[in-house]
Amino acid sequence: MKTEHNSDAPHQDAGSAQSDGRRSMSKVYNPHEVETRLYDWWEARGYFKPEANQARHSGLPPFVISMPPPNITGALHIGHAMTATIEDIMIRWHRMLGHPTLWVPGSDHAGIATQNVVERALLAEGTSRQELGREKFIERVWAWRRQYGSRITEQHRRLGASCDWDRERFTLDEGLSRAVRVAFVRLYERGLIYRGTYLVNWCPRCGTAVSDLEVIHQEEATKLWYVRYPLEGGGEIQVATTRPETILGDTAVAVNPTDERYTALVGRTAILPVLERRIPIIADEVVAKAFGTGAVKVTPAHDPTDYDIGLRHGLDQINVLNEDGTMNENAGPFAGMDRFACRQALVERLRADGLLVKIQNYHHSVGHCQRCDTIIEPRLSTQWFVKIKPLAEPAIEVVKDGRIRIVPERFAKVYYNWMENIRDWCISRQLWWGHRIPVWYCDDCGEQTVSASDPTACAHCGSANIRQDPDVLDTWFSSGLWPFSTLGWPDDTEDLRKYYPTTVMETGYDILFFWVARMIMLGLEMTGQIPFSVVYLHGLVRDEFGRKYSKSLGNALDPIDVIEEFGTDALRYSLVTASTPGEDAKLSVQKVEAARNFANKIWQAARFVVSNLDGSDVAPSNAGELLRSKWAELPLPERWIISRHNRLIADVNRLMQDYQFGEAGRQVRDFLWGEFCDWYIEVSKTRLYGDDPAGKALAQQVLVHVLERTLRLLHPFMPFVTEEIWQNLPHEGDALIIAPWPEAGPADGEAEQDMELVMEIVRAIRNARAEYNVAAGRPVEAIIAAGERADLLRAQSKLLVSLARIDPTRLTIEANLPQKPGQALTLVIGGVEVYLPLAGLLDLEAERARLAAEAAETEAAIARAEELLARPGFREKAPAHVVAREEERLAAYRTKLDKLRERLEALTGRSA
Repeated sequence: MKTEHNSDAPHQDAGSAQSDGRRSMSKVYNPHEVETRLYDWWEARGYFKPEANQARHSGLPPFVISMPPPNITGALHIGHAMTATIEDIMIRWHRMLGHPTLWVPGSDHAGIATQNVVERALLAEGTSRQELGREKFIERVWAWRRQYGSRITEQHRRLGASCDWDRERFTLDEGLSRAVRVAFVRLYERGLIYRGTYLVNWCPRCGTAVSDLEVIHQEEATKLWYVRYPLEGGGEIQVATTRPETILGDTAVAVNPTDERYTALVGRTAILPVLERRIPIIADEVVAKAFGTGAVKVTPAHDPTDYDIGLRHGLDQINVLNEDGTMNENAGPFAGMDRFACRQALVERLRADGLLVKIQNYHHSVGHCQRCDTIIEPRLSTQWFVKIKPLAEPAIEVVKDGRIRIVPERFAKVYYNWMENIRDWCISRQLWWGHRIPVWYCDDCGEQTVSASDPTACAHCGSANIRQDPDVLDTWFSSGLWPFSTLGWPDDTEDLRKYYPTTVMETGYDILFFWVARMIMLGLEMTGQIPFSVVYLHGLVRDEFGRKYSKSLGNALDPIDVIEEFGTDALRYSLVTASTPGEDAKLSVQKVEAARNFANKIWQAARFVVSNLDGSDVAPSNAGELLRSKWAELPLPERWIISRHNRLIADVNRLMQDYQFGEAGRQVRDFLWGEFCDWYIEVSKTRLYGDDPAGKALAQQVLVHVLERTLRLLHPFMPFVTEEIWQNLPHEGDALIIAPWPEAGPADGEAEQDMELVMEIVRAIRNARAEYNVAAGRPVEAIIAAGERADLLRAQSKLLVSLARIDPTRLTIEANLPQKPGQALTLVIGGVEVYLPLAGLLDLEAERARLAAEAAETEAAIARAEELLARPGFREKAPAHVVAREEERLAAYRTKLDKLRERLEALTGRSA
């Protein structure tokens, strides 16, 4: 047991003994003095490791979270702060429950994003990656990573993330790179990875293919061009298109087979404008008769729907675009032009040739690159793909049969819908930064070698004349292995045996498909086990107006700036209590400020408790046992606060188990601020400052018992202020971070009900005092008709006197009153009647005069308003809003006069 501080405790002056035996706490809580000191102390003591506090593990299963690895492209944003906060809450909670608790931190190489950042830096220097060459460019990116990568780790530390930093991983670490190669080879050998030429999403700016999930579709205003295609043998057919430049790659015109307008034209030949290529008119059910003219151009190499039509009808696939978005040799006279310049030039050519019918305004969805916002081009390209359906089917089943639970549950339907309609995954990227595809091509025999280690010769003919595929893997391929690659897979490591499968995957709902689904698929395929048992999805963090935080909107909120101003606990608490699972959270600086005020409130409450211990050695466990053994003998306020505290523990446990962390945090705050600070601390003063030593000792025991255990509940949410306070309180053990999570004791409903009545009476009297501006120190008279509650209130009369500022010589409590007092304010609370004689509340003569004067002024204002509204022509000539304003004023004056007259009648027995 510790009731004073060890020499190695994380304190400077806090907790030192004064000459009178009291502990001292600074007058104001200073998070900047506390946070770094405590964090370093926790880490130095090994509390972040799963091996910490082994004596309490008691055979409980490990609790493991793999941190979603942030990209190394920059600083953490407010969304990362939400992720870190929720995960740290779960980690700290389970650590206190006694589980071996592991939180694996790390970061992602983020192929496209990081390469773009470094390329921009090179451009600013007047050079490019092409000028550097692949090897020197990769060296440059590694140097950039070494320079900026540690920033993310330091920011997580500032957020209080209690990760095991000795197990920190990076997706391009040697071990994780080996895991990526092994996974690729296994999928390839199972026939689940293949190479082929297919239509892909191509970003001309990034110069690479991107997956369907990395295309952001935005509704845009554009044009719809109507174009004539002459027919061989005479006549024409008109088509409408949003992308005229792709006309150059047309290989057919298609109509719906049920469209009678074009039945006679099916099978005829159209002449492609400008290039004069002969193309067939075909019928396909996919064509929408209502779009444009009902006839559509078919460009299999540049549109997903057209690609499928081309496969069904055996059409040629003519690619007219280069990788950089310029037109290639197949574009004829437009070769070398930018795609949008080509669009304009081609439209002018069509106009000159008399083939442009009309141009209409049009809105439709346009795909943009998630990384750089460039308009995506569907383009034929040779890429590597994962055959996804064999992986998706078992991944669907483990959610359906409950082995993996998605929180909130409604996202399971979204997951099923996407997984059941999933398309093969394009995993190759035309980048230099990333995991290079482990495939080597032989220039002698033409075969390919797929290997987890670098081969020296072709596996088929033995030739040394081999070269590695230049592409790298999609970043999501390596991060899809994250839960087990970070634990040592594919090797049979001790960490893998102990801590896999992990427990919870916590992340934003916006990457359920990007990442979570892929982790489930690859986890099942590579390990034969689910990668985690729970998927917890939080929402986006938005500002108080519901807008995303972004630099472009000018509302960007840097979590470190917020911490500098308000402290880490304030940011964490405001983030989690603003959120519910799967819903976007609205965060404002005002909410963070309120959370800072809460931290200060509990600091001041703790300072009050500590300063009133007078050197008493109040051991929490002894206090708890004493309070339990003497429960029936405890006064009502003590039974009430302990019962409410026990009920709080039970409610918080239930909410935490149901992943309702925000509501759990709110309930702890409401209890501490409302019931403990505003009520029980006030109650305790009557004992602490009284003449009864036993009563004083009881108050000390209850104050320490309730505050110390409630700090344990709050610790996962606000770890720094709670640890600092706990170290100043009498406590058992070395640190709050590893203290046992409190268990709920019995609740006393009768005590809660009785105390609630007392508090309601006090509230009502306090409100009346405020309404009548009674000076704070002035006692008032109270007459209470309590019926069957009379004995209860008599027993609590000292409490009523103290809390409601009642004159003890003028407090009357009876079951029934023979006659109700006259000229008294009547308060009815739960069947109890409280009378406050008005003469005791105010100077009756002065108040009558004041009310009469105010009533006369209000009557005059009413007369003026009525005269204005009745003035001839006013309602007809004045603006409507002016008339409405005057009517509102008149109504307000009349309401005010009614209230003044009611008050006067109560004081005089007659109306004004």
